[in-house]
Amino acid sequence: MLVRGRTLVKGRQFSGDRSIGHAQQAARVHAMRGVDELLILDIGATAEGRGPDLDMVRALSEACFIPITVGGGVKSLADIDALLRAGADKVAIGSGAFEVPDLVKDASARFGAQAIVQSIDSRMFWTWIRCGTVRVPWTPMQSALMSYAGEILLTCIDRDGTMQGYDLDLIEAVSNAVDIPVIASGGCSGYADMAEAINRGASGVAAGALFSFTDCTPKGAAQYLRERGVEVRL
Repeated sequence: MLVRGRTLVKGRQFSGDRSIGHAQQAARVHAMRGVDELLILDIGATAEGRGPDLDMVRALSEACFIPITVGGGVKSLADIDALLRAGADKVAIGSGAFEVPDLVKDASARFGAQAIVQSIDSRMFWTWIRCGTVRVPWTPMQSALMSYAGEILLTCIDRDGTMQGYDLDLIEAVSNAVDIPVIASGGCSGYADMAEAINRGASGVAAGALFSFTDCTPKGAAQYLRERGVEVRL
């Protein structure tokens, strides 16, 4: 779920975001449809120079009883502490992982690596921050290797919102580079894409447009994957 304020938004390739609903209502719907975990990324926070919206996190955590990972505008240990206290189960760190020295390392030491997710956005096998507007001098594999997080949220910018399938080569390269879970994101067009991503090394698969614009559901995805030998919760 990409949010700007309390609004659920979706775009393509990290641009052209348009409103598609209310975040709290969408969280309830996803929870009822059997999603394992919600990834809630406030895409306006860093661009607007503000921190996380704690009131929104509290409202979303009260709306559903499933694990919630929250990211956007996280720049300090205080931000992470506040998010966890507000109801987040995990905190995703993207731009802050590259702009604040040792933030992910210190966060994992203080709160436990299981509570910290590093968000890595990739385009043309480079890592980009600030919603895909600034390139840093590391490949996604190098960024993942340097991370102290408990898992990686790996998003292909060029596939974002396109529903043209995950970048399988990217997923395989990053998954082979690290021994922590990698969540594939960006481009999922159906259940078969999820199975392919897992076969190429992903430990988990995320989808946004798929669940917003089609009849596919998280429960349907889990059933499809279980039938193909993937261990899932039903």
